[in-house]
Amino acid sequence: MHDFVLEEQLIDGFLEALQGLPGAQVRLSGVSRVGEPAQGHDTQVDLKLGQDKVTLLVEQKKTLFPRDVKQLLWKVRDVPHDHRSHTVGKRRAVSCLIAESISPGAKDLLREEGVGYYDSGGSLFLPAGKIYVYVEKPPPKSQLKSMRSLFSGRSAQVLHTALNRHGDWLGVSEVAEDAQVSPATASSVLTELERFDWVESRGQGPGKKRQLLQPGALLDAWEQQLAVMRPPALRRYFVPSVRAGELLERFAEACASNNAEYAITHEMAGQLYAPFLTSVSQVHCLLLASPAAYASLESLEARVVDQGANLAVSDVKSTAEMLFREKVGDAWLASPVQVYLDLMRGEGRARDLAKHLRRERIGF
Repeated sequence: MHDFVLEEQLIDGFLEALQGLPGAQVRLSGVSRVGEPAQGHDTQVDLKLGQDKVTLLVEQKKTLFPRDVKQLLWKVRDVPHDHRSHTVGKRRAVSCLIAESISPGAKDLLREEGVGYYDSGGSLFLPAGKIYVYVEKPPPKSQLKSMRSLFSGRSAQVLHTALNRHGDWLGVSEVAEDAQVSPATASSVLTELERFDWVESRGQGPGKKRQLLQPGALLDAWEQQLAVMRPPALRRYFVPSVRAGELLERFAEACASNNAEYAITHEMAGQLYAPFLTSVSQVHCLLLASPAAYASLESLEARVVDQGANLAVSDVKSTAEMLFREKVGDAWLASPVQVYLDLMRGEGRARDLAKHLRRERIGF
């Protein structure tokens, strides 16, 4: 679809949202096309709510992230901070940015600066004296799809690497090697993190380095995204005549004997990293699907069950899905970040353990 059509749909949606306000009268009073800026804005809209009138000076963008917003705000720095409004003729005027999608961080910045916004999901913010409108709706489908892509698959491996080495200045090739992805994937994800203003960069070209400045914000965003994504498939087993602690030892021995690749996660791993619970009743692992994995399960006499499982297995297709696992005693544990994210998908005590793990071991 051509950009022009998308622009038309966006402004039509914006006008429809304004017209849906109680008692609103809306008039498009000025439009400029691409390459023909009208006094610094793309569109001018007159809005009347009751006896109050305002002119909206609208600038259109495809997407808005915190870094984009910071670059755009200089255009309204000369506007008084009182709602970033002034007058056009006899009307109060307010700057307003509209985009197909606006990230949560970008919205926060715009509200702090008193700049209006609208996205194609229907979220609307207008601060104009007596006229104050704040409508928050779910993100548009395009934004949800983009976020799912960023926090899954190979892109997630880059995020995992950034979090694991958040204090280091890293080049693209270094990130690609640690994350087990192509340099193109590493570069693309790092550029996206810059747009969220989560990383700082220095240098140019092949020598460009980046450092993750806000690991906590990135981890929070990852956790929020996983909450709306389908959890990985799980197979449940019962291993007879063994307690959870003993099962961990036997499972580790079986995998070592058969050269099976695995990583313990969820409560058992969280407890080993940062003791918190009085007991753990189940061993949950990531297991690389292979003949060695099946041989390990057979040696444990594990049988598939619907209830009463003491061993839960999530199959993975590659060791890249177990990045930064750590050896604790004789067992391989998933990275603290991975364990935290897995625990936060649980309920009750699992989430309590996750918060304890983050505070005591992860630290951001």
